[in-house]
Amino acid sequence: MHIADGVLSAPVWIGSLAVTAAITGISLKKMKTEDIPRISLMTSAFFIASLIHIPIWPTSVHLMLNGLVGIILGPMAFVAILAGLILQALLFKHGAITTIGANTVMMGLPAIVAYYLFWLRRLFNFPASVGIFGALSGAAAVFLGVVILALLLVTTGSEFIVVAKLAAVAHLPVMVIEGLIAAFVVTFLKKVKPEMLGA
Repeated sequence: MHIADGVLSAPVWIGSLAVTAAITGISLKKMKTEDIPRISLMTSAFFIASLIHIPIWPTSVHLMLNGLVGIILGPMAFVAILAGLILQALLFKHGAITTIGANTVMMGLPAIVAYYLFWLRRLFNFPASVGIFGALSGAAAVFLGVVILALLLVTTGSEFIVVAKLAAVAHLPVMVIEGLIAAFVVTFLKKVKPEMLGA
């Protein structure tokens, strides 16, 4: 789900860069030195998961793990995703420099939402709540990313409506897979390292 150069209109990609800069600034102010190893680990996971993709111009279908990154990092997920996207754009030409802001908003904001959705598990006290809310958070992050992608494309021009619909349909299996991955990982972490779920 990377937007390439030349797809978005100038006001859209410039506005997205401004939003990204603002959220990154807020996140960096909250970052602590002890957060860096965890952020690095999740940046690596996001980077690797996003490398293998099937292009569907002007976007692509691939695992993102932004929901899982959000669950583990909370608001710091935005910084991890930005770093991963910059590396992908510079090293592998996934996405583009002008759309770094749009791609970060598209994947970073849903990651933060996934964190707060996962936090709601604390209101419920049953054994499977961690796995269920992990699955919901993982799937919701992909869904919200597709919604933001569609909005970015449609605000650029009505000719992208078909592409937005195609991206939404193509990402339905990704939502299911990411939900299952997130459920498995958070259930495992709850047993072996529960402090990682308390970002």
